[in-house]
Amino acid sequence: MSFDFEAHRDYLICPLSRAELVHDGESLVSRDSGTRLQFPIRDGIPCMLVDEATELPMDEWKVIMARHSDDRQSQDSQKQEKITEPNGEIP
Repeated sequence: MSFDFEAHRDYLICPLSRAELVHDGESLVSRDSGTRLQFPIRDGIPCMLVDEATELPMDEWKVIMARHSDDRQSQDSQKQEKITEPNGEIP
């Protein structure tokens, strides 16, 4: 069973820092550089318990964030499109 991150990304957040998450392989990783928590996905279900998470070393966390930087830019542009007036101006 696989986990459909896109279907849940709007409400899944890091339970410790409240930061956004990225889907990386069989885990979800917090975008918060202070905690750098990685939550496992087991049998298609993310385990969002802080006690079960792994704190990633800074260099490994940065590699994951770099790999997902396009995801964030895409999200930001989608949010920008939602708040743009029909004439293209930002309210």
